[in-house]
Amino acid sequence: MNLNLSRIHYPITTLGPGQRIGIWFQGCSIRCPGCISVDTWSHTGKHVSVDEVISSISQWLPLAEGITISGGEPFEQPAALKLLAARLRPIFAGDILVYSGFALDKIQNHLNEMIGLIDVVMTEPFLKDESQTMPLRGSDNQKLIVLTQLGKDRYSGLDSVQKQPNKRLDIMFDDESNTVWIAGIPQRGDLEKISLLLNSQGLLNRTSEESGGGIASCSKS
Repeated sequence: MNLNLSRIHYPITTLGPGQRIGIWFQGCSIRCPGCISVDTWSHTGKHVSVDEVISSISQWLPLAEGITISGGEPFEQPAALKLLAARLRPIFAGDILVYSGFALDKIQNHLNEMIGLIDVVMTEPFLKDESQTMPLRGSDNQKLIVLTQLGKDRYSGLDSVQKQPNKRLDIMFDDESNTVWIAGIPQRGDLEKISLLLNSQGLLNRTSEESGGGIASCSKS
């Protein structure tokens, strides 16, 4: 079975506890205003098999503490998501966290078919004008739903107000496309600050809303 893939990165340290493998699905019809991953909205992307994804991350499975699946919208490819999680479960000891922009009731039927495969799911759309005080969330309306004992063990205490003024961002470089990707939960205005900093160093750049994702296409002015 194929899935529409945006990218894979390791290590990711901002989207769940510990060092994690990040897998971004391509394609999202929700399209939350202010989304950091505008580049993943389009349904055009790399169609790869689930086996290819497993092969691509196999070198990191013994090292990673968790896997975060985001996008894009993973639950717009539910069959591929289920197969990927099912293939990972027997060969990976860490937790599996899935980010979704859908409300829980919209994906409950899919979750019922994935019992024991996903440990934690983050639901609800990102709201750019909502407060931002909760861990792992872009906006406080988003809900962390624990589905397994492993999820409970690893995510205990992350479902209460816990302002984190020094949140980190993961920076990833793609030399082939001359692109810098950002993963994590930026605070309001962070991307603009990064853009100004790059400009001050003589680097031309475009933000997510301008170019479709993260800080992209950096080059000397």
